[in-house]
Amino acid sequence: MAKKLNSNLHTAKQQKNDEFYTQLADIEREMLHYKEHFIGKTIYCNCDDPEWSNFFRYFALNVEHLGLKKLITTHFVYSDMFVEGETYKLEITKGLDVNADGKIDFSDVVKTALKGNGDFRGSECIQILQEADIVVTNPPFSLFREYMAQLIKYEKKFLIIGDQNAITYKEVFKFIKENKVWLGFDNGGTKWFQVPDNYDIQTESRKKIENGIKYFSKGSIMWYTNLDHTKRHKSLEEIGLFKTYTPAEYSKYDNYDAIEVSKVVDIPIDYDGIMGVPITFLDKYNPEYFKILGLDDHRVDWRGRGPDINGTPIYRRIIIQKIK
Repeated sequence: MAKKLNSNLHTAKQQKNDEFYTQLADIEREMLHYKEHFIGKTIYCNCDDPEWSNFFRYFALNVEHLGLKKLITTHFVYSDMFVEGETYKLEITKGLDVNADGKIDFSDVVKTALKGNGDFRGSECIQILQEADIVVTNPPFSLFREYMAQLIKYEKKFLIIGDQNAITYKEVFKFIKENKVWLGFDNGGTKWFQVPDNYDIQTESRKKIENGIKYFSKGSIMWYTNLDHTKRHKSLEEIGLFKTYTPAEYSKYDNYDAIEVSKVVDIPIDYDGIMGVPITFLDKYNPEYFKILGLDDHRVDWRGRGPDINGTPIYRRIIIQKIK
């Protein structure tokens, strides 16, 4: 019994540490690039308390504007000791800004009690997932592998936020390599998430308080999606790649026939061989020009030992080759 209690406490602590609320401005900036995908679709926000979530807020205020068929969200409770009816599914087919004042009116919504605690892995939420067309949310970062695997399993379209390091998870990179997942439009830079007042932030530079609200920056944050967007089809010139190959400028790895490219902007457009590039390459990746061969960061086995230069391992490289 003590073991189960400790496990529950650990899970609750982990889930509380995932309690990040994405700012509305960040959501609005990204959604602009997918409007054609939303028309006539059922959107599911399955990690969103409607009273707090700006994902729910964005869609609830723009149902007609986006031409949505339906918006669904499920409310999650951070405990397996919840009271039945405390969790629920909320669904709407028309906007909730009744007075056109930018405020949500919850008086005319369909709210259905859930038997479980609203966890995205629960049978009820999986059933709802299967009726949805597109999932848009900020999933728990600690469960990112499992969350994405579920979306792929049920063949769902999605647009979700995750840490840049998720690129290097072997479970996630597999989908990227297979062109089942790619990065969204607005990646990198500093994104600030609202967190509870008692959230412990030990690094001062990653903390700020504005108008009495506490915010936390997790560093480089990416949008992960399988919805097509214009950035994926930019030409080499639009991407900002102009350099040509010279042997003197590009080192070869000690133990593999490939060149090291330490900056994305330095990718030579006329080199037909294999290259190792930083993971930030994915923000510029156009599958019409380059093929992804693998990932090496000396933790993920790609082809035995990863590439070195002068005996020194190179940190986190995506292995690519130009498509002839």
